[in-house]
Amino acid sequence: MIAKIEQLLKEVESLKASTTEEIEALRIKYLSKKGEVSQLMKELRDVPNELKKEVGMKLNELKDMAQEKIAILKAQNETSDSSADGLDLTRTSYPIALGTRHPITLVKNEIIEIFSNLGFSIAEGPEIEDDWHVFSALNFAADHPARDMQDTFFIESKPDIVLRTHTSSVQTRVMDNSKPPIRIICPGRVYRNEAISYRAHCFFHQLEALYIDKDVSFADLKQVLLHFAQQMFGEDTKIRLRPSYFPFTEPSAEMDISCNICGGKGCPFCKNTGWVEILGCGMVDPNVLESNGIDSNVYSGYALGMGIERITNLKYQVSDLRLFSENDTRFLKEFESAH
Repeated sequence: MIAKIEQLLKEVESLKASTTEEIEALRIKYLSKKGEVSQLMKELRDVPNELKKEVGMKLNELKDMAQEKIAILKAQNETSDSSADGLDLTRTSYPIALGTRHPITLVKNEIIEIFSNLGFSIAEGPEIEDDWHVFSALNFAADHPARDMQDTFFIESKPDIVLRTHTSSVQTRVMDNSKPPIRIICPGRVYRNEAISYRAHCFFHQLEALYIDKDVSFADLKQVLLHFAQQMFGEDTKIRLRPSYFPFTEPSAEMDISCNICGGKGCPFCKNTGWVEILGCGMVDPNVLESNGIDSNVYSGYALGMGIERITNLKYQVSDLRLFSENDTRFLKEFESAH
């Protein structure tokens, strides 16, 4: 029996295996319940008493050597496998194509940077809002058309809860919880109950700005608007302000810029006028200040708001608003150089 153990010791010492399957086969051959070591353990009962100690020690040596050898082979196999972890040998040699930022994101970040350089901080709020923050706190009359189902998405079970129609609701939340001076921009997604077409969508993106402090004037607003237009569209850009009406500002205006395509000479994009409308603005109505707990006799302010899709159209001449939400990678690849 000792001779057999000696022979197995030599076999175990010279064991080799290059795969997990081969190692498992060796383990079964030598260390399983029906393996060589277990069989010899059973035969140990028939060994004369005077030889049992010597044979037992040899058996333990064989068992320990087999366990150690199998462990070494496993470790070597795992090391060689780990060197190939994550490698797909079927892949081509061409690199993985990188994605690109969405044009809406590119333009939004550019607008944010311009206003951040002027000292404005970013404020955000919920997209599901209550009537007070979306309409009432902004001086909307009870019968204002914007409250109609044709314009606003209402939550059916809660008629005073809506999907916000503008990010002005963020302004009212900030005014509720902050004291002047307030200087914020509010970027975000808004919702309107409109038919989807190349020029309109049921959701889009806005960015609004609000500045409230002592002695804020329309001249301050005009200077900010001119700075923004020239930073966004070029130093030669001109602006003009046309009287308008918004419930939350008085006086109110709409701002046009000289067409960045024809340089103000007139083209189909600007309908041969040389001007393109980009945003609405005005001085914050005193009623809005009072509704939000700000003394209109002490403080004044201005607000402005623009559609980010509108600015993106002007910057990149995208003719169909639906392209922004169709997730077509061919469309997105057109903006790789804009990063």
